[in-house]
Amino acid sequence: MTPKRDFYEVLGVEKTASQDEIKKAYRKLAMKYHPDMNKEKDAAEKFKEVTEAYEVISDPKKRQQYDQFGHAAFDPSSGFGGFQGGQTYRSGPFSYTYSNNFGEGFDFGGFSDPFEIFEQFFGGGFRRAQAKPRYSIKIDFMESMKGAERKIVHQGKEHTIKVPPGVDDGTRIRYNEFDVTIDVKAHETFKREGYDIFVDHEIPFTLAALGGNTTVPTIDGDVVIKVRPGTQPGTMVRLRGKGVPYLRSSGRGDQYIRLLIEVPRRLTREQKQILEQLQKTF
Repeated sequence: MTPKRDFYEVLGVEKTASQDEIKKAYRKLAMKYHPDMNKEKDAAEKFKEVTEAYEVISDPKKRQQYDQFGHAAFDPSSGFGGFQGGQTYRSGPFSYTYSNNFGEGFDFGGFSDPFEIFEQFFGGGFRRAQAKPRYSIKIDFMESMKGAERKIVHQGKEHTIKVPPGVDDGTRIRYNEFDVTIDVKAHETFKREGYDIFVDHEIPFTLAALGGNTTVPTIDGDVVIKVRPGTQPGTMVRLRGKGVPYLRSSGRGDQYIRLLIEVPRRLTREQKQILEQLQKTF
């Protein structure tokens, strides 16, 4: 059996980390490895690992036990008693059990259970014992970047739904009486992957060879970027902070410009002669 990694190492924080730092680290890793968002084979195990680590070191009492006794504090065979009681959560084929020794509730980063964060921000197909009405709202890609408002009628009463910036296709927002699923229309230019945006941008082969400037689109408007001499097809240019707004936190992802080299299909006689002369110099 593979030995458990140190919980602080799992979350990528120091042993002196504050509760806020621990919570931010967990949210980042849990979003990265959640099996509904990450289809890699080991994503479910990594998600389970980071959630187990967070459950322990986010609780002051359990953190004190862990700092003193390590993993043995929660191992039933070690004599410390291990976890008593608990709750089991399911997500498709995955199930996770979280429990504690103190008969207390557990704060999963401000949510009532470890999957609620993904139901609210990513959708994900979780099922509750009591089904609630679900409404679907369609928005454009740019509305998902900037935020939007829509109105629905539930049991004869009109409700204003505020869609926060950064929602993705399939995001589910949970209310007491109903749920709302967000359908985001695909954009012909911007392609979203997580919190990053990818854009394919064609440049003339002469610009790729000689270098210069080109204008590229972003969700905030056009910007000018520099093309280095000798740029190769498929070169990626990163625009920091030009991606998707983070949900429930400040900051944004990045935008990546994939440079495609445009080769002319037809050449004039003069252009062809120039290229033939150039070819002899290589």
